[in-house]
Amino acid sequence: MARRAVDSEREEARRTAALAGVALILALAIAGIVLVRELRAQSQLEDCLMQGRRNCAPIETPLHPR
Repeated sequence: MARRAVDSEREEARRTAALAGVALILALAIAGIVLVRELRAQSQLEDCLMQGRRNCAPIETPLHPR
């Protein structure tokens, strides 16, 4: 009886560790995707500036109601 309880606790600990591992990998994958998107946007802006263009990052002005 005691051995089953110990085995059950070990199995539960393994499941918890596995879920934590999956969560960590998922968080790293999401962070990687965000990082790649930001680097791509910066690269496009730098390419535009290196070509001598002046409207690479237009400034948006809010409309004021009159």
